[in-house]
Amino acid sequence: MLPVSESVFSTLDEVVLAEAAATLVTIRDFIRFGVSSLRLHDVHLGHGSNDPFAESTALVMQTLGLEWSADEEILDAKLLPSERSAVLGLLRRRVNERIPLGYLLNLAYFAGHPFFVDERVLIPRSPIAELIADRFLPWLENEPQRILDLCTGSGCIAISLALEFETAVVDATDISMDALTVAAVNVEHHELLDRVNLIESDVFDKLPGQRYDLIVSNPPYVDAEDMADLPPEFLLEPELGLAAGRDGLDIAKRILAEAADHLTEDGVLVVEVGNSQWALEQTFPDVPFVWVEFEAGGGGVFVLLAAQCREFQAVFKAAE
Repeated sequence: MLPVSESVFSTLDEVVLAEAAATLVTIRDFIRFGVSSLRLHDVHLGHGSNDPFAESTALVMQTLGLEWSADEEILDAKLLPSERSAVLGLLRRRVNERIPLGYLLNLAYFAGHPFFVDERVLIPRSPIAELIADRFLPWLENEPQRILDLCTGSGCIAISLALEFETAVVDATDISMDALTVAAVNVEHHELLDRVNLIESDVFDKLPGQRYDLIVSNPPYVDAEDMADLPPEFLLEPELGLAAGRDGLDIAKRILAEAADHLTEDGVLVVEVGNSQWALEQTFPDVPFVWVEFEAGGGGVFVLLAAQCREFQAVFKAAE
């Protein structure tokens, strides 16, 4: 691996790209070349996968209009010159400009569903997808009828919730109109205009008196120290969706302070705070946060029941 200090400046040489265009033949060849390029140039992964093979496969297959999980026999198919140029063009931008693959393809998958993404929203990567697939068991005992997704971004969580809970109405809020514009594209694509409501709101501000059986949020939670050390790929994402003050808890504290007023009697609150988990535990040492353990990896997601939100609301408000 190249030293981190040099990685930003390590780029794919045009001579090497020309050699690849003239020499590589099959889909398998281009996937292998992509893996080598990502590794040799110390390209940062982490927008959904930390596996350079998975990233290279997605880049090549999607560029060719193929399913990522296509039959292995197709890997030995030959590429047309124009297809070689298209694949190498994307790979050049991925390595040399450090643009995340989701932005290059305008596509990211979350909870098994495709979503349009661009630089107006974060690229979906939350482990909350696993909770959705598990229907939030054992905490959510009954089928939720009203769900709230705070800080919805691309709408991936709200839409995945609506697809999983087919009778539920989902409100999805965000302070960014740019993000809501992207979310609207995804809501329409998934044909959920009748069940997913997009609302411009700073956390709960535009939801007076509204109560929900389930509140889910992947809010901004990157603290000041981590913001200063972000890899180039993350710096291309909207800062509004990442930064959350000195300890990364600016938004999470607001959610905790007001959640009790917006949950039904047996409602459930689920919030992702990522690396700010330690700071949250230090801020509220007496609160019995349940930290979810994920089979697919990831962490920093807590669960609180409505009764717990009510019990500690005064504590949350004092820290807001």
